[in-house]
Amino acid sequence: MSREISTVVSDMAYLECPRWHDQRIWFSDFYTYRVYSAAEDGSDLRVEAEVPQQPSGLGWLPDGRLLIVSMRDARVLRREPDGALVCHADVSGHVNGLLNDMVVDSRGRAFIGEFGFDLMGGASFQTANLLRVDPDGTVTKAAGDMWFPNGSVITADGTLLVNETFGNRVTAFDIAGDGTLANRRTWAKFGELPTERELDKMLAQVVIAPDGCCLDADTQLWVADGLGGRAIRVRQGGEITGEIPAGTGVFACMLGGADGRTLFICTAPDFAEEARKAAREARLVAARVDTPRAGLP
Repeated sequence: MSREISTVVSDMAYLECPRWHDQRIWFSDFYTYRVYSAAEDGSDLRVEAEVPQQPSGLGWLPDGRLLIVSMRDARVLRREPDGALVCHADVSGHVNGLLNDMVVDSRGRAFIGEFGFDLMGGASFQTANLLRVDPDGTVTKAAGDMWFPNGSVITADGTLLVNETFGNRVTAFDIAGDGTLANRRTWAKFGELPTERELDKMLAQVVIAPDGCCLDADTQLWVADGLGGRAIRVRQGGEITGEIPAGTGVFACMLGGADGRTLFICTAPDFAEEARKAAREARLVAARVDTPRAGLP
């Protein structure tokens, strides 16, 4: 699959968690500490929020208020109608690493991953928790023993798909009426679980590192391969049915645009914190695809 890639937004630090909402593309920039939105072509760039403790996952409550993951203080922030940011939930007692990506369901329940260990500091790998934050701010451990839970989607039938970046897999759960997760199973497998825990050795055993993702109308996932410099389209089971190489690192993606067929891709040379803080080399790029978006986010 050969696709022409165009630049939508450039000169950013490190972009993650793109979302298509209200006919605009929204995204977090870790190291300018801002949430932005722009028109489909990148024009009319707006700062939507300033998040000093580093923004990540984005989602919306049923009443339209924006939720933002604040990574370093392990909080979920809520943007009120007047633009003020307030604490929606404090999850610091439930995590062992930085808070990360998030998907919000139609009832306003947020499912959030965490690092589980000090990735940027080069610590040995530890598994992590997947959390659920209810609309009233109540925090619950939804699942444990996750291999770096990252980008997530919710399908039309209420299935939660979670990328396990260092686990060579996408994991599925059924979401019960009360928000609990059941029937845990592997939705897509790219390789075996690494046997190493030392970071460099473990990364050498990662075949595909699924980072951010989005769902299309054929119930296939577009997945950012965080170590492979590409966005891949994946069918249940793990078969790759499409690939868009970016010529640089690829860390998140989202379908959107007026017809739902524009794949927005977050790129940067790498995910090294100090390097990304020191440069403005991240870009939001886009490619046209055949099948429109579906599900949440």
